[in-house]
Amino acid sequence: MITAQPYTPKEIMTIMAAREIKNGDIVFSGTGISMLAAMAAKNINAPESVIFFETGAIDSLLEELPFAVADPRIMYWAASNSRLTDSFATMQNKITGEKVIAILGAAHIDINGNLNTTCIGDYFSPEIRFSGSGGGCDVASFVPRCIAFMQHEKRKFVKKLDYLTSPGQLGGSNSRREAGLRPGGVSAVVTNLGVMRFDKDSGRMYLDKFYPGITPEKILENTEFKMDVSKATQADPPTKTELKILREDCDPQRLILEIGRASCRERV
Repeated sequence: MITAQPYTPKEIMTIMAAREIKNGDIVFSGTGISMLAAMAAKNINAPESVIFFETGAIDSLLEELPFAVADPRIMYWAASNSRLTDSFATMQNKITGEKVIAILGAAHIDINGNLNTTCIGDYFSPEIRFSGSGGGCDVASFVPRCIAFMQHEKRKFVKKLDYLTSPGQLGGSNSRREAGLRPGGVSAVVTNLGVMRFDKDSGRMYLDKFYPGITPEKILENTEFKMDVSKATQADPPTKTELKILREDCDPQRLILEIGRASCRERV
């Protein structure tokens, strides 16, 4: 029998990412679902976190979900309205840098958490050309923790990137340090199927949590590389309180969240 879950894939992804954010964290947020996750954390589990944007707004009073990082609403009652250079300086500052957590998206990710947002196919003659790094490479290079948002598909979780845009654990083990980068990169991958993390010694991705109604086998079927699933446990589903705040306080206009009935399903 198939039973519908009382939440959509976007809702559980948003809540899972929000749970990664703790009080005291300084959250570097982009546009879309990453912004919604940062707002959800601020309103649910991390009220003492600080959200900042690459356009320079720091610790805004986000009464409404902005459309983008250039939306004037991100400047409302901000502690500081500055510029891009100051935002990136926040990541590299000795005091604030260690507290920063960033939320990134990508077209491809490999087993070591390296990201591709540049192209599919050969760089000089690509099948598809994306927008490129933007600030993604800087963020992944300097920030101690990053959350990657991905749709979990075999064509996205690949053995080899067509182009390495933003560094994760590079080749694994000590390769990040050997490249002159500080510890960091992607620490969690939040998808529509589960949450992945990285082994501290090998730097390789493993399955940490799978969602209700999803099995580790299904996740492996949608991953091109072999991934350790032996330690995986089922994630706690979003609570009624979390969903209420997400829907009514963070995105009441459904700008990011899907409209309609729940589409996550559980086999029982």
